Amino acid sequence: MIFKRIHNRIRLFILKNKEPYLSLYNMLGFYPNEIELYEQAFIHRSITGTQEGKCNSNERLEFLGDAILDAIIADIIYKHFPNKKEGFLTNTRSKIVQRESLNQIALELGIDKMLTSMPYATTHHKYMYGNALEALIGAIYLDQGYRRCCKFVEEGIIRKHVSLDKLANREVNFKSRLIEWGQKTKVQIEFDLIKTFTDKKGNPVFQTSVRLEGTPFGTGMGRTKKESQQFASRSVIRKIQKNKDDRQLIEQLKNKQVTN
Repeated sequence: MIFKRIHNRIRLFILKNKEPYLSLYNMLGFYPNEIELYEQAFIHRSITGTQEGKCNSNERLEFLGDAILDAIIADIIYKHFPNKKEGFLTNTRSKIVQRESLNQIALELGIDKMLTSMPYATTHHKYMYGNALEALIGAIYLDQGYRRCCKFVEEGIIRKHVSLDKLANREVNFKSRLIEWGQKTKVQIEFDLIKTFTDKKGNPVFQTSVRLEGTPFGTGMGRTKKESQQFASRSVIRKIQKNKDDRQLIEQLKNKQVTN
């Protein structure tokens, strides 16, 4: 372990003024220790698959970075909005981590210039740069730890590319977006109010389920029926954007309806 640390420091001293160290330093504000992690973060799955049981694309790092980013953003907005309720905080976080927002931030960071992909990928994979940003966060976490990762998200992303107050006041109608997507892709969408109850303080709570082609795909709870539909729609949109298996299932359900 000690030998490895010495070896890494010597290698870093030699290479830190060369590519890709310099580009990463300009983007991140620090030199990486394990450059291989960052190289993998910038390999789109269109380039390579799985060899000898090992994933060579950025998909695993994206999975990790997605979870870490959610936690860091939750912490940031919790502290930034000390008097806001859970629904507001959840909605604000979703605006930051939604695919469109992450994709735009990734472009502003210059990730598009570092990502390796096949030429057709930009057409077929609309949010590949935002996904690479999540993979980068996963790489930072593994290489530098949680604190450094938090610092990068707060200083390198939020302060430079996101206005929390403006974003919080921006309305995002997830239900309308989902309905528009359903009309465009010819997928039948239904909203079902499946439960109503009161919480410990006596406030009403509504739970809504969203079904695509008759199959439940997501649920959401809110203080009003409309709010529960928004949260349910948001969860479905995220599934569609993130999960290839869910998209394939939707296509299978559509085809089954056609044959019937």
